[in-house]
Formats: sequence, structure tokens, C-alpha cells
Amino acid sequence: MTPPAPAARLSPTAALILLALSVVLGMSPWFSAAAALPQLREGWGLNAFQGSWLTLAVQLGFVLGAVLSAALNLADRAQPRALIAAGALLAAGANAALLLHPGLWGALLARAGVGAALALVYPPALRAMSTYFVRGRGLALGVMVGALTLGSASPHLVNGLGGADWRVVVGVTSALAALGGLLALPVPPGPLATKAPPFRPAQAWRVLTARGPALATLGYLGHMWELYAMWTWFSLFFGGMLSGADQPDALRGAALATFGVVGVGALGCVVGGLLGDRWGRTRLTELSMWLSGGAALLLAGLLLWGAPSPGVVLALSLFWGFWIIADSAQFSTIVSEIAPGPYVGTAMTAQLALGFTLTAVTIALVPLLLPRLGWGGLFALWALGPLLGALAMRALRGTPDAARIAGGRG
Repeated sequence: MTPPAPAARLSPTAALILLALSVVLGMSPWFSAAAALPQLREGWGLNAFQGSWLTLAVQLGFVLGAVLSAALNLADRAQPRALIAAGALLAAGANAALLLHPGLWGALLARAGVGAALALVYPPALRAMSTYFVRGRGLALGVMVGALTLGSASPHLVNGLGGADWRVVVGVTSALAALGGLLALPVPPGPLATKAPPFRPAQAWRVLTARGPALATLGYLGHMWELYAMWTWFSLFFGGMLSGADQPDALRGAALATFGVVGVGALGCVVGGLLGDRWGRTRLTELSMWLSGGAALLLAGLLLWGAPSPGVVLALSLFWGFWIIADSAQFSTIVSEIAPGPYVGTAMTAQLALGFTLTAVTIALVPLLLPRLGWGGLFALWALGPLLGALAMRALRGTPDAARIAGGRG
């Protein structure tokens, strides 16, 4: 009997290109409802609280999917390309279910299905890419998170270019997600892949409670405190500014501005990866959170004590959007370097589950706190997370685990 031929290998560059494209397209349904939220609220008669749940449902669905995936060690025990393809196709179907006008509860269930399915896309993609790179891993994972960022921004571009019809946004992002899933299929495990480890449901907890991974996760939580709240609500905030300034077509202008503010983070991820590899990951993450938190505080000050023009706000928001995500991939990269090798995917997935649990809280707080604090007060509140996260990364630099973190001096 002839033994099976070994799986074909791709070069690291080819694998990175394919997986990055897969993630860009596969993650696009995440913000499809948020991008079209003004139209959905008007067409479906939703209030601000109900509208926020269209995004919250995705976050909570992702958390549920990530927790189950971590408990089952899926990212380490299953083929990443199969998980990515299945997750992207399931997300496309759940996203397209909105076109059936399922009502609010049906829409929430569909959005939760999108999030749960995408938990099979994002963590396995990071895990897969870590098996192709040792040197330059920070840049490689930065490109992957940059792809996530572009995928998250794309519905705002579709909305800005496609007019007010939310069906265009949902239909296009569903088709993109399905295509993204197919692009992952030619990517085999990388040369650093390990054989499937034993099934250990509690392994994620054991890994993340060790001191080094715990500090890295605390830094990640500080980063996530502001990230998705800003991404989710910026369009509503900036649309209000344009309407107040009597700008014509404020909805389209807000959609295009949000695409720019979120999308510029893709460049931030690449720069963050380069600097993380060169300067050290703890230094880069600390710097990024100081700059991101500082931008949030500056915007808060301008809004609380002045009347800044939309142009000034947009310019500062682009700076904020660049640094708010520049550090994101480096938290996963750190875990990939200090977590036990066979369970790296499990540790990454668990870290992501914790972070996205926190994002659900910060997103949900906005409709409750906005009437009391205003946007300036909310931005100041969001700045607390990255400032505390920066201190956690400074503490990590003083632990024995810092010597195991590649990239500059940790």
C-alpha cells in the first residue's frame, strides 16, 4: 500500500497573503449591522438601546464560541484551515439571515450566530500563522490583525459607497465572508506546527493564570476596554457632529469617516508588528496604549471644554484609530511565545474570549452613560483602560518571562 503523500507546503509569505485575505473577507460581517445601524433603526423602528444589541449580540456570540473552542482545544486539535472555512461560511449564512427580516429577536440570534462562527476564524488564523514564523512573528500577526481591522472597517465603506440601503451592506459582506472561507482551504499547517495535544478542557485557565500570560492578558484587557466601544460607536458620534454642523449627507460622511478611522488601524497593526519585532513587544504595547489613551483624553478635553470642528476631530480620531489597534497582535504574539507550545491556540483563544467579554460591557454602557456623560465623558472613561494596560505591560517587562519574548528586548 502506497503511503499518503505529505501535505504540500506553502512559503510563509504565500501563507500570510492567503490567510490575511481570508481574514479580511471572512471577518467583514462583524460590523455589518453596526455600519448600517442608522438605517436599521429607522427602518425597523429600533431605539438606541435595541440598536446597540445588534453589535452586542456579535460580541457575546464570539465569547460563547471562543469559550467553547478553548475548552475543546479546537485551535490546537483541529486543522486551522478547516475551522476558518467552516466559520466563515457559517458567518456568511447567519449574516445573510438578516435579509429575511426576522424581527428583533431573530436578528439578535442571527448576529450572535455571526459572532460564534467568527470565533472559528480569528483565533485559528492567528494560531496557523504562528506556525510559519519565528523571526518576524510580530509583523506576521500584525498583518493578520490588520486584515481583521480592514474586514471590520469594510461594511462602513460599503455603506458609504452603496447608499442608505442596509441590504447592500449585508448582502455584500455575506458574499465576502463566504469567499474568505474558501481562500483559507489551500493553507496547510506551517513547519512549526505540533501534533494534536491531549484533550484538556482546563488548560486555558492553567496557561493564562501563570504570571507572565496573566500580565499580558491584563494589558490586552486594557487595550480592549476602549477598542470595540470606539469602533462600534464612532459612526454615531461623528454623524451627530456632522448633523450639528449642517453638513449635507451626514450619514454617508460618517460612514466614510468611520471607515477611515477604523481602517487606518490596519496600517497601525503593520507598524506595530515591525516595532514590536525591533523594539520589543512590551515596549511597543506600552507606547501604543499611552498614545491611544492620550488621544482619547485629548478628544475628551476638546469636547468638554470647546466646540472643535469636525475636521479637527477627524484628524485626531485618525491618530487614535492608528494607535488603538497597533498593539493588538502583539498580545497574541506574546502568548504564542510564552505559553506551552502544544496549547498555544487554546491560550490565544482564551485570551480573546476574556477580551471580547469586556468589550460587551463597554459597548453596552454607552447608551446608559451617554445621556449623563456626553461623548467627552465617555472618551475620558475609555482612556482608563489603555492607561492601566500600559502599566501591566511595564510590569511584564520585569518578569522572567520577558526573556522568552522575542522582538528587541521583550
